[in-house]
Amino acid sequence: SQADLAIDRFLEQLPFTLTNAQKRSWQEIRSDLEADRPMSRLLQGDVGSGKTVIAALAMLQCALCGAQAVLMAPTAVLSRQHYQTLCQLLEGSGFAPALLTGATPAGERKKILSDLAEGRLSIIVGTHALIEDQVCFQRLGLAITDEQHRFGVRQRRRLGSKAQLAESP
Repeated sequence: SQADLAIDRFLEQLPFTLTNAQKRSWQEIRSDLEADRPMSRLLQGDVGSGKTVIAALAMLQCALCGAQAVLMAPTAVLSRQHYQTLCQLLEGSGFAPALLTGATPAGERKKILSDLAEGRLSIIVGTHALIEDQVCFQRLGLAITDEQHRFGVRQRRRLGSKAQLAESP
């Protein structure tokens, strides 16, 4: 399929080969993404162990299937780092991520919110700004929380609930 080819291209353009543990994690996550039930998964690893690459693969898979993916981080600095990394990893994929934090200028914020609601934006990274009421997704398929222990249960649940909100008429 086109999605499989795009994933293969993504993997080929990486400056390294996935480790066996990364391949296993990716296959498990990919299988969960293809299932018709919600996935709840914790991906653990040391700094530099490749968690962001696996997140990028999962986000790309969602985008290729017409869904949206979000990565929420606890600080603007960490959000920006993830955004920059995802921009590099997803370069040439046809899916450019957006960044939404409390510091996002009003005009840019308005365009991002509109693009999310209309489904023109597939991949977004940000802070808790992503769980504000005015943030609506057309078809949220994947919500990733980085350093999830730094968010409350309600905050994580609120991000996940954006998927149900997105699907209701």
